[in-house]
Amino acid sequence: MAAPRRGRAKDPRPVNNISFLLPFIVLIGAMFLMTRSAKKKQAQAAQMRDQMTTGTGVRTIGGMYATVKEIGEDTVTLEVAPGVHAVYAKNAIGAVLEDSEYNRIVHGFSETPEDTPVVPDDASSLTGGDAPKTDEAPKLDLGKKDEPKDGEPKDGKTDGEPGTK
Repeated sequence: MAAPRRGRAKDPRPVNNISFLLPFIVLIGAMFLMTRSAKKKQAQAAQMRDQMTTGTGVRTIGGMYATVKEIGEDTVTLEVAPGVHAVYAKNAIGAVLEDSEYNRIVHGFSETPEDTPVVPDDASSLTGGDAPKTDEAPKLDLGKKDEPKDGEPKDGKTDGEPGTK
C-alpha cells in the first residue's frame, strides 16, 4: 500500500494566462504610442523644412541664426554673416522663422505698438523722481602701483627681513 502524498493539493482551477500576458500587452501599447508621437514630430519637422525658401531666416539645431541662400536635395547653404556662406544638412535646421521674429532676434528690430506702456528698468518712477541722479559710478584704479623709489627693492622687502636674498 502506498503512503498518502503530503503537501499541497493540486489546484483544480486552471492558471489564468491573461494575468501573465497583461504586462506585455501594456508594454507593447506604450511602445506603440511612443513611436506614433515620434513619427508625428518627424513629419512636422520635414514639413517645416519643406517651407524653407531662399531668403528665409532659420535657426540651426546648434542655435545659430542664418539666412537661407540656396537649397539642395539634402543640403542648405546658409549665410551666417554678410558674405560668409556655410553648407548644412537639411536635418540640421531646427526652426524656420518668420521674418519679423528673425529681424527681432538677429537685428534687434522690435515692433512695439504705440499703446504699449513703457516699463522703466529702474525704480526711479516709484520713488517720485526726487532722488539725486548719479551718472557716474566711483572709478576703480586697476592700474599698476607706483614704481618703487630708488634704493627700495621691487618686492618690498628690506635686508633685515626674513626671506630676502
